[in-house]
Amino acid sequence: MSFSRRNFLIATGVAAASTTVLSACSSGKSSTDKNIPSVSKAKTMNIPVGTKADSAGPAPEVTGAVKGGTIYSLDQFDMDHLDPAQIYVSTEQAITRPILRGLTGYKIDEKGGCTLVGDVATDAGTMKDGGKTWSFTIKDGIKWEDGSDLSMDDVRHTVERLFASFVTEGPRYVQQWMVGGDKYKGPYDGKKLASIEISGKTVTFHLTEPRTDFNYTLAMAGYSLVNKKHDTKEKYDKRPFALGPYKIGSRDIGKSLTYVRNDHWDPKTDAIRNAYPDQYVFQFGFELVASTDRYVADKGNDQYAMSIFNEVAPERVAQVMTNATLKKRVLTQVDTVTYYWPINMTRIKDVKVRKAINLAWPHQQLQTIRGGASTSELATTILSPVTPGYQKFDLYGTDKKPGGDPAAAKALLKEAGKIGQKLVIAYQQSDNAVKQAVQIKNSLEAAGFQVVNKQVDKTTFYTQIGKIDNDFDLFAAGWSPDWPNGYSVFYPCWSGKNIGDGRSNYAQLNDPSVNKAIDAAAKIADVEAANKAWGAVDRQIMELAPVVPDYHSIRNWMHGSKVGNVVYDAGNTCVALCKLYAMK
Repeated sequence: MSFSRRNFLIATGVAAASTTVLSACSSGKSSTDKNIPSVSKAKTMNIPVGTKADSAGPAPEVTGAVKGGTIYSLDQFDMDHLDPAQIYVSTEQAITRPILRGLTGYKIDEKGGCTLVGDVATDAGTMKDGGKTWSFTIKDGIKWEDGSDLSMDDVRHTVERLFASFVTEGPRYVQQWMVGGDKYKGPYDGKKLASIEISGKTVTFHLTEPRTDFNYTLAMAGYSLVNKKHDTKEKYDKRPFALGPYKIGSRDIGKSLTYVRNDHWDPKTDAIRNAYPDQYVFQFGFELVASTDRYVADKGNDQYAMSIFNEVAPERVAQVMTNATLKKRVLTQVDTVTYYWPINMTRIKDVKVRKAINLAWPHQQLQTIRGGASTSELATTILSPVTPGYQKFDLYGTDKKPGGDPAAAKALLKEAGKIGQKLVIAYQQSDNAVKQAVQIKNSLEAAGFQVVNKQVDKTTFYTQIGKIDNDFDLFAAGWSPDWPNGYSVFYPCWSGKNIGDGRSNYAQLNDPSVNKAIDAAAKIADVEAANKAWGAVDRQIMELAPVVPDYHSIRNWMHGSKVGNVVYDAGNTCVALCKLYAMK
């Protein structure tokens, strides 16, 4: 279906990567293949904060890596957004890691572990006033792609432009927390945000509430730095200015995107990124079967190819994953995302109808279409077993009847007087999504619903379902915590305060008791007590049935035989582009 808005990965026995995030799971029946990782048995992990020394460049060299050559990609779709302020989809976050930099970021070690460090900042920040004040000092020698220095005006402008009216798609945390942010309209009328204080090379942020995790928030791609002089407002989305080791060389929207070296990037300033290939050529328009077949054939430039989005096609899982030679070229990773189907609360107002949808959901059939237990586990909760606060529960009988219970669903629908209830379901245009949509339609109609399936362009899918006046009753979506705690799941996706165009409360849930519970949990300082509260919020929301938790993904990324060091970037939940190299 779709790639989640955010994904933090966790450590597994297959491919280690530390962090925590959303990826609720229940009991997709375990495969007999002991090499398949388990989401439900994975350990809860947290990303530690590194030291000033950890933040100093250059990034550790990759053993055996060589410089030069080209890395290609074979992916389904181009990016809807490249402007940092508009980035909230994982694929957009992944593809911009080589060109964008932020105040903080995630450093990957040789074992796949992940540490929060200063990126353009000298360290991961200094907190005062219990977390209401944060300061970051900028490193020397950081330059934009035109050779100009990163200025403190650029740092200020990056944050202030987040408040501009054209910024609708990215994260809203900083805008929500900045003192005076509720009235600020952006920098384009010449006004400054007083809660940003500049002194020499140090920027200080004054927040309305204590946020001990503010430095994690700033590691999101949505808060990457923007060049004030080259800010073209809406047009910046098509051609952002680079601060990382690469810059945009060319772009044919919908077809390809090429990165070439940024000669003004100094590796001594960067603890996170290596820069081995001379260029990256991202190619779009490949369905999963097509890309998998090319990886299997492993010819020509495809030997140097990997994917940001495309995994092993469900139709090829058995062929690839049971072949020892082919499987060596697959990065398998437990993902902390929960893929789910929000139910539009403005259109489906009867809780019995929403519960009937949950009861009828064909979890197991959809898992089979995705390729079986080696690709996913079934979900019954919003939080993942690897997310702090997870509590196991199953309100709609998925564990006992993973194929759905159409009889029970139909009885509840009849009780509500809604037999024949029409449901308009939105899903992305892809071969596998079509197959799943057909199965969903059949299962829900067996339970007494009337279903209309609508394909939505996959490049703009999240933009369309993110509109509050959309015409859909259910839509494929997914979420992982933006950093390791319950707040970054429940506030953006389930608080009534976060309803609006471009926001991620897709269900438009605005329940006073849920809003109150989210606000209360966010203020709990004791970690153990806070985690318990987030688990209770999960159950509270699921009792209202505004969503169908579908599955937790196990990623299987295949790549060409001459792509070196294919490892996972746990902080950004993607293949670590800046750790790859092209073999000679």
